[in-house]
Parts: sequence; C-alpha cells; structure tokens
Amino acid sequence: MAERIAGQEIERLIQLLARLPGLGPRSARRAALHLIRKREELLSPLADAMAKAHAHIRVCSSCGNVDTIDPCTICADPRRDPTILVVVESVADLWALERASAIRAAYHVLGGTLSPLDGIGPDQLNLASLPGRLRDSRVCELIIAVNATVEGQTTAHYITDLVGHLPVKVTRLAHGVPMGGELDYLDEGTLAAAMRLRTDF
Repeated sequence: MAERIAGQEIERLIQLLARLPGLGPRSARRAALHLIRKREELLSPLADAMAKAHAHIRVCSSCGNVDTIDPCTICADPRRDPTILVVVESVADLWALERASAIRAAYHVLGGTLSPLDGIGPDQLNLASLPGRLRDSRVCELIIAVNATVEGQTTAHYITDLVGHLPVKVTRLAHGVPMGGELDYLDEGTLAAAMRLRTDF
C-alpha cells in the first residue's frame, strides 16, 4: 500500500485530478502541486469557477448540449438553419464542429454510441426523442456526424433505420474523417472539409 505523502485534503485533490482524461496519478500530483503553489492565482479562482459551474450548468432539454440556459445558446439562436439537424456522439464533438465553423445548424447529442459489449443499447442513448424532433420541425436533412469507429457506424445504421420512414434526407460526413478517428481530436480544416463534402448515407 502506498504511503500517504500529504494531508487528507491534498490526497483527495490528487485522487480527483487523476480521474480526469489524460491525467494519471503522476500527472495529477504535478497538477495538484502547481495549483497549491499558485493558490491565489489558480486554485481559488478554479474552485470558484467549479462551484459556479456546478450550480448553473444545465443539459439542454432540446439537443443535449451543456450550457447555463435551457434551451441552450445554440438552440435559441435564430440565425441557425432550421432545415438541418446534425447528430453527434458527444458535447465535445458538437463543440469541435462549432470551433471549426463548419455549419450553422441545430444539433442532437446522443451521449455515446451503441456498444452491446459495454451494455450500451438504444435506451442508454438520447435516441427516443430524435424521430419526434424531425416530425415536429422543418428539418429536411439529417447529418449523422459520428466518429468513424465500428460503434459509430453501428449507431449511424441504427439511426438510418430509426428515421427511414420520415421524409428527411440522411447524410453522413465525407471520408475526410479517418477510420478510427474522433471528431474532438481533428483539426478545424479537416472537420470543415468533411462537413462540406458530406455524402448520402
């Protein structure tokens, strides 16, 4: 068993930081020490920002994005093209497309992909409301912008079957997105080109 090297509160900070993506125990210790050394400049403002985020962040009841208002800023934007709906796996993917300024449309965040091996079926994803959104809106085109993984493609096929009876054109991102690639890690140019060159599914 590892010997405790700091007080309870510091150990707890390290443990929580180690849960963040890309941070293992060693990186978490370095990050914790940096925060402690810069207590006034970083630790206090970070603690305050996190408390405010915890109190105010909401999940958009329309698309599944996260924001401080519901419906979110994107759903409430009248300049969006109401005839296009982009389906993405995660909020990170939505943000990646927005950073690339690839398209000004509405979104639908699934919250993951179908993965029977991990016990993730249609009921665990934000899929049930999708046909209703298409029926009750002016959407003419549904862009399936999921990651080019086996799970992503399985999910794309499921969505195509789910909405196949509706008078909506279903497209997918062009092959500029590499197989096995994740949208959040692609550069803006690749994302914008993939969105422009989307094809029928």
